[in-house]
Amino acid sequence: MAAVESKQAQQVFIRPDGKEKVTGVGRYTADLNLTGQVHAKFRYADHTHARITRIDASKARALAGVFAVLTHADVPEVRYGGMVQDRLMFAKDAVRFEGDIIAGVAALTPEIAAQAAALVEVDYEPLPAITDYESAMAPGAQLIHSDWESYGAEDMGRDGNVLGHSTVIRGDADAAMATADAVVSGRYVADASQGAPIEPRAIIAQWQGDKVTVWTSTQVPFAARTGVATVLELPESHVRVVVPLLGGGFGSKCDFHFEGHVAALARAARRPVKLVFSRHEEFIAPDHRREGMAVELETGVRKDGTIVARRARLVIDGGAYCGEGGFFAQMAAMHAIGPYQMENVSIDSYLVYSNNQPSSSIRAPTAPQACWAVEQHMDEVAAAIGMDPVELRRRTLIERGKASATGQIMDEIGIRETLEAAAEMIGYGQDLPDDEAIGVACGWWPSFGVNSGAYVKLNGDGSGTIITGAMESGTGAVMGLPILAAEVLGMKPEDFSILYQDTDAGPWDMGSSGSQTTFNNGRAVICAATEVREQLLDMAEKELEASRGDLEIADGVVRVIGSPDKSISIADLAGSGTPLLGKGSGDVPEAGPSDIASHCIGDLGLTAFLAPQLITHAAHVKVDRDTGVVRVLRFAAAHDSGKIVNRIGADGQVYGGVMMGIGQALTEGTTFDSEGRQINPHLLDYKLMTASDGPEIMIHWEEVVTPNAGPKGSKGVGEPPSVPTSGAVGNAIAAVIGRHVNQLPMTAERVWATSQENGQ
Repeated sequence: MAAVESKQAQQVFIRPDGKEKVTGVGRYTADLNLTGQVHAKFRYADHTHARITRIDASKARALAGVFAVLTHADVPEVRYGGMVQDRLMFAKDAVRFEGDIIAGVAALTPEIAAQAAALVEVDYEPLPAITDYESAMAPGAQLIHSDWESYGAEDMGRDGNVLGHSTVIRGDADAAMATADAVVSGRYVADASQGAPIEPRAIIAQWQGDKVTVWTSTQVPFAARTGVATVLELPESHVRVVVPLLGGGFGSKCDFHFEGHVAALARAARRPVKLVFSRHEEFIAPDHRREGMAVELETGVRKDGTIVARRARLVIDGGAYCGEGGFFAQMAAMHAIGPYQMENVSIDSYLVYSNNQPSSSIRAPTAPQACWAVEQHMDEVAAAIGMDPVELRRRTLIERGKASATGQIMDEIGIRETLEAAAEMIGYGQDLPDDEAIGVACGWWPSFGVNSGAYVKLNGDGSGTIITGAMESGTGAVMGLPILAAEVLGMKPEDFSILYQDTDAGPWDMGSSGSQTTFNNGRAVICAATEVREQLLDMAEKELEASRGDLEIADGVVRVIGSPDKSISIADLAGSGTPLLGKGSGDVPEAGPSDIASHCIGDLGLTAFLAPQLITHAAHVKVDRDTGVVRVLRFAAAHDSGKIVNRIGADGQVYGGVMMGIGQALTEGTTFDSEGRQINPHLLDYKLMTASDGPEIMIHWEEVVTPNAGPKGSKGVGEPPSVPTSGAVGNAIAAVIGRHVNQLPMTAERVWATSQENGQ
């Protein structure tokens, strides 16, 4: 995979955790072992939808080498869940997908634990499995959760199997549609897909008295702490969560789940308990995979490209439980509009229970699928009025100072600039062989402003330590925090160490999700470092006998401006014995208002995007007409993510995000049988992109310093690279074969079949 530099200067910062990871000396959770530990295994459901009539664990408990066997009868009956409290640790009366856990076993070896788990006897009364999430909405459909009305939940428009319903309504779409020169309709269906991090999850729990420490491969240690405390009915102060190095997550390790099971087993076994998932379990057990989605779009357009109206209906497969995915209906509705100007919209978006694996946050949840549908649809709209697809976007993309389709007035944004940059980098409009073409797609993603906190202290030798609750999932976001502290304190980033991923050490943080680490924790680090800066200046005033206004901090010293020989080093000040410690969080930015919240169903506050991240991608592909095999030859990614704080880290996010997006576009899809069981829960048939599949990737950052955003006017960079990638690839494929593939992933079989429909 070749990288091509854009014209901006490269800022090189070698991340502190890099060496231990690339040399293999870093310790991940699965590498840890505690004295006296035993091993955990789970007994999973035998059906995807059934009532449980009997559970008997006596044979498992009698097996030699078994220390504990737990079922629902052995733990508090506490319902939990991020936005809907719809699940129990161990299934009690019913199972709803193949990953439901009936029992947990702790035994001397993993093999004995697996043998004991298989000995747990369960009797079922099978129920019809509802795997077609669209049919689950039908009146009279079997309920996945018969007692759904009793669950604690946020107001999301729930009704039966409809887990959430969100509308976006502005203007009069019906009347406006009648004024259009062309009305274009389309239906697009995206399969579910997986996060598939390299590291399968692992958890170790150890009790000391009435307190438990959990080492776990989670992206959200504070949510895991709250979850363990909730399900085991403990004070949060009795739960410590530590994350060793994390081998990726992509959202699949967000939210709380298995930490509670392992902590309960460790308490019952009176020994440390370790759980390490097999690759098969990593596919089927987690309640986090990218959601399947069906999108119906109708757009009215004038001959000059003006979009007069859009109607849309989206149905999202929520799977068996809500998890943290309750906001998906509203998020998908916003992506069905996209970063385009239109005054009349009518969007209905539904999140629906099914007996499939639960959906939840995977890199930019709902956005890649909805964007893939919308961007292919935009090319079809362009064709209907005889306009070039890039020109249509030129005329319709949202502008600075204009109102979005939800009435939000947009601040400084650079979406149009990203379009021009991507088109220029990829060579849009060039002559190509008839089996090659270029496709373009645009997209957006919000920033998430939440509370965070950090401490910064200076040590006696003049070095610094950043203490943060932020989580490093491999992206380098936490590793970039020293850049911000160093800039405030006149030091080098390499002067700072970082203490992180320990709930007993750092202040609360949302975790590695929502592309929010630099956006929020970076602000906290700047505030904390600024406190330390003030303390240094106070001390230097006395030492140098100079007024504060005459002092500056740079190059590791505090000096009198204009008198370089009149200075004192930060090391000397820090070594004087006076504590130099700052704390900070900063004000949380908020999105500007939208004017439609009063008449929208299921409004969760996402009808306005805070500091939107704006993206244009362009793909140059080659299609083998005889087989349908698609190869991405070159790729251009142009992003407005505000001010880029750490260029090398930001580039890395784009490389990885584009590759993940190409995988979703062409090969990655979870397939289910009629009972809701995964057909391809392994890396043999679930096809990930590898380095050999990577195209040349060109990157451009449109650095629009953004008000009301992150540090220095920055925005997030982690999720946007996956948003329009599939759309760009899809439009390039259609330009070759003459017809859009309406199912994601666009596998060789689907590309070939679509080309045959078009007579190619």
